Amino acid sequence: MPDAARPPRHVLILGGTTEARRLAAALAPESAMVPGAAPRVTTSLAGRVAAPRLPAGEVRIGGFGGPEGLARWLREHAVDALIDATHPFADTISHNAALAAATAHVPLLALRRPGWVPGPGDTWHQVTSLDEAAAALPALGTRVFLTTGRMGLAHFAHLTDHWFLVRSVDAPEPPYPPRMTTLLDRGPFTLEGERALLRDHRIDVLVTKDSGAAATAAKLTAAREAGVPVVVVRRPPLPEGVPVAADPDEAAQWLGRIFSEAISH
Repeated sequence: MPDAARPPRHVLILGGTTEARRLAAALAPESAMVPGAAPRVTTSLAGRVAAPRLPAGEVRIGGFGGPEGLARWLREHAVDALIDATHPFADTISHNAALAAATAHVPLLALRRPGWVPGPGDTWHQVTSLDEAAAALPALGTRVFLTTGRMGLAHFAHLTDHWFLVRSVDAPEPPYPPRMTTLLDRGPFTLEGERALLRDHRIDVLVTKDSGAAATAAKLTAAREAGVPVVVVRRPPLPEGVPVAADPDEAAQWLGRIFSEAISH
């Protein structure tokens, strides 16, 4: 088929992150970073946020019905490349993506921002789960700044002697800790604002997931300055064998190589 008659390559981005939106914008016709014709881009959002920030290009909202449903969607919509740009802790969809891509024979890339690294003066307690984070709190403090999202609050609901400041985009639903104040907010957050939160609420321990990125990293600096210990939940591992890009530019370069190889073959 001549290039002029070739339909545009179709890229499915599993999104919901800043990196996913940046990649969708980079692949838009007016700023396409992939050589040749701009690809058709569809971003899939899980639908867990009431008012998500919508990316450029086409958008679908909702689940696929497991790896089988995603593989079927990839085939039915002639997807040429799949980008898993979900949150680093969205391990279920990441594993579903790996299974679906293998089933549908679609190239898969994980787009993951680098994780945080402790620096001089940090007092970090690294754990592997929210349950471990909850178990660590009695020895560290009683006034907790909890920034792990609204979906995991049940893991802390049994801590009746602790007070929690919970920050999330949308209001949480029970079960959650009985002594809790909710702060509805969305990053990026400033260092001055994070300092004020720790000071005004007399926070003596911070709990966070290693989501990475600068937009939410100011709390770590504020905690270091205030001598507040931080419980950091480590990321779950990516499925074995899935290549990883650290930023949208690297992801676009990967797409360019994938599409060039497809044309040459």
